[in-house]
Amino acid sequence: MHGDDTVFFIASKVLGFFLVPSNLIALLCAIGALLTLTRARRRGVKLLTVGVALLLVAGYTPLGNALLLPLSERFPPWQDNGRAPDGIIVLGGAINSDLSAARGVLELEASAERIVTVLELARRYPQARIVLSGGSANLLAPGNAEAPFAGRLLQAFGVAPERIALESGSRTTTENAVQTKRLVAPKAGERWLLVTSAFHMPRSIGAFRAAGFEVEAYPVDWRTRGWNDLWWPFERLSMGLARTDLAVHEWVGLIAYRWARRSTELVPGPR
Repeated sequence: MHGDDTVFFIASKVLGFFLVPSNLIALLCAIGALLTLTRARRRGVKLLTVGVALLLVAGYTPLGNALLLPLSERFPPWQDNGRAPDGIIVLGGAINSDLSAARGVLELEASAERIVTVLELARRYPQARIVLSGGSANLLAPGNAEAPFAGRLLQAFGVAPERIALESGSRTTTENAVQTKRLVAPKAGERWLLVTSAFHMPRSIGAFRAAGFEVEAYPVDWRTRGWNDLWWPFERLSMGLARTDLAVHEWVGLIAYRWARRSTELVPGPR
């Protein structure tokens, strides 16, 4: 299984690079520009025109939100029914571990809500175990696992070390699920919360279900205000392009996970 995981990890990184809209658009424009210097100038101009048009659509229109909202709205906010959770799992993505290691200070990512939420949940449910799942997803160079940095942060805010479990070997969401289950060995009847970004929750839930680990979705980091954002363009090209990249990355991940049977369904939802 480890060999299959490595192949899947490498393939996802390589294919993911070429399927990201911003990279595809840049490649299309580059090819078009080069062709304008050859006998195929007219074809190059057409490619360049298409590339610029795609750039404007992806960067300024609500396309990114239209792709992201069906994912981020899939799971509603978690509701406390009076029964405290036995454990809380947070997936990596909140901390830039390589930058933190280089600078000697904690550097947060755009998904910092994940770790902030776990700090709040750890205070609200003092008996719950806390699992921080996140290794290094670097492909070309060795990286620093994220989980140890998150563990030190929780301890600095007063969370007892004996409550914290670190899973530092995972590189993908599938590995998050499999290795976390192996680490905590959940018992029947236990209640575990899964904290990750709302747009990433469907793929995460699918991976945990495929691993045989039933968890409850605790979505954070919504990125949009709701369905009304379908009607508003972006103020800066970079904002819309980044949103489109994020959404396409997640949809490609969902398709790949379902195809590889690493998820129970294409777009998992609440049960």
